[in-house]
Amino acid sequence: MLDTDTLTEIIELQRDWISRLPEGIKREKFNEINLSPKFALIISGIRRCGKSTLLNQILKNQENFYYLNLEDPRMEGFGLKDFNKCEEIFRNKYGENGIYFFDEIQNIPRWEIFIRYLVDKNNKVVITGSNASLLSKELGTRLTGRHIDITLFPFSFKEFLKYLNLKPSLNTFNRFLFDGGFPEFLKERNPLVLNELINDVVMRDIVNRFGIRNSSLLKKIAIFLISNVGKEFSYNSIKKTFQIKSVQTVIDYISHFEDSYILFTIPRFSYSYKQQQVNNKKVYSIDNGFSLNNSVSFSKDKGRMLENSVFLELKRRYKEIFYFQEKNECDFVYKNKNGKMQAIQVCYNLNEENQDREINGLVEAMNKFKLTRSLIITMDQEDNLEIENKKIMLKPAWKWLLDKNSE
Repeated sequence: MLDTDTLTEIIELQRDWISRLPEGIKREKFNEINLSPKFALIISGIRRCGKSTLLNQILKNQENFYYLNLEDPRMEGFGLKDFNKCEEIFRNKYGENGIYFFDEIQNIPRWEIFIRYLVDKNNKVVITGSNASLLSKELGTRLTGRHIDITLFPFSFKEFLKYLNLKPSLNTFNRFLFDGGFPEFLKERNPLVLNELINDVVMRDIVNRFGIRNSSLLKKIAIFLISNVGKEFSYNSIKKTFQIKSVQTVIDYISHFEDSYILFTIPRFSYSYKQQQVNNKKVYSIDNGFSLNNSVSFSKDKGRMLENSVFLELKRRYKEIFYFQEKNECDFVYKNKNGKMQAIQVCYNLNEENQDREINGLVEAMNKFKLTRSLIITMDQEDNLEIENKKIMLKPAWKWLLDKNSE
């Protein structure tokens, strides 16, 4: 518990800091935000992807606001009861009818009780967090049906261009392919930014929170996974590779990585949920620059880097993404916003050596879902094919990434 004078000083300093934060470019998610007194807005995402900047953009549009960053080291000892003190300080210092903004709220046990109290009193509330599991667990207890969720990623290609004032082209996409979209890294050009990020996630979000003893092993597994994007793995194979005693430990570790947003796993498509859990999964990284600057092997395969970029854009747009594998393989099948399955193949360069494999995999997926049109996303090839009465478009990734209307 913190005393009122200390809390008041911290609140004043934090308000000054957030007010002076550069506004930055408007994120694409900004246009989706509609604050309502009936729902808390939850913005989640990996550390340093721009959540505080997005908060700043939102609050600068408001007549009055209350801001609190719960990850401030000066907040050590802050507990549930201190929220009530904050509410009193906010109203006494800054007047009534402010919108509440809470940064990294998952650090405070039982935070959802206070947020529910605010929402029940018809206050507008915006909170951020960098751990999906902790947020969803609490949201599912006290805030069921009373929250709207937005996941923020590092910059998309469109945001990357806007941030660096560049024009879309193959050359600028090639730069994006290697650098990724973490704002601070793009600004500083210092790999230490991304080295520190993986350390922060592993130590602060996982090791300290879950009491994991072998932090070195945990980091090795994380780097191994983000270095092998687009590749299949099983929990048992990770167990054997790293000589871990229990498969459940591996499952827990990978779950922690996903909850902290450093990587994603997707299942092999099956109409059976049980079968999805049994089959091998594929892994993708939160960002190419993040993988490249934390791994010596990632840059050796540009095809994997391209595949990761396509996956991240699909993840921004859609919730249910799978890989397809029967007789042949298709990189991604997913449900579009109308609930219809779609298929996409990713191929850096379609040529005589790989075209049968790539096209056959896509056509098999198209047959499975009764599709007549689909895409092969390439680095720079553009063409229209017709195979077995199916229309297949070859489209350069940089053009597809900028086309929000494409399925």
